Amino acid sequence: MQNNYGIKERNIPVSIILSIVTCGIYAIYWFICVTDDMGKLSNDTRLSGGVCFLLTLVTCGLYGIYWAYLMGKASYNAKTARNLPASDNSVIYLILEIFGLGLIVYALAQNEINDMVKAN
Repeated sequence: MQNNYGIKERNIPVSIILSIVTCGIYAIYWFICVTDDMGKLSNDTRLSGGVCFLLTLVTCGLYGIYWAYLMGKASYNAKTARNLPASDNSVIYLILEIFGLGLIVYALAQNEINDMVKAN
């Protein structure tokens, strides 16, 4: 049984609604949480929520594109390490982020995190 580092499931529809209602403020919090959670589950030290958010802010969103790709790879690696069915969605995440659909990337990544938490 793999360690989940105390990570809990998040309700995706509620997170999306809160992100819209708060004009994106909750989306920032969700971005940081999803990044931290995926970093812990995949043991990827590049995924620190605060650092990734700051780099995305400083680079006017360019780092966010790379972040989306990293999240897809990290999700695949974490699920593979847990012997769960996995597919590499890094290119899909990348394309969604390029087209400004970052909220969908957050939701997909959260779904992957929820799947891993449920598996244990």
